[in-house]
Amino acid sequence: MTNPMDDQTPTGAADDPDAGAAGATDDPDMLGAPSPQSPDDQLERDPENWTTGDDPATEAQKSYLDRLASAAGEQIPAEGLTKAKASEHIDRLQSATGMEPRES
Repeated sequence: MTNPMDDQTPTGAADDPDAGAAGATDDPDMLGAPSPQSPDDQLERDPENWTTGDDPATEAQKSYLDRLASAAGEQIPAEGLTKAKASEHIDRLQSATGMEPRES
């Protein structure tokens, strides 16, 4: 006898039309969305409203920010730099320099 639960779609995928609308799932072991998302479907949140915005900037952010700031001829203090502020600097410097992140 088969278990009726075996044939069910993962929680949040088909039964919730908004599941994955921002590219995220409720399953902490999964990244991405259950179906392709266009850039217009993804929500963009203000870095100041991030729950981790006050955390220290990541090494990846600092490295990329170093490249962008060098290209723009700017210096940005690394001391006390938060994830949110690093993101804001990155957005600003990408616009100023025309540099975009590399595709992985």
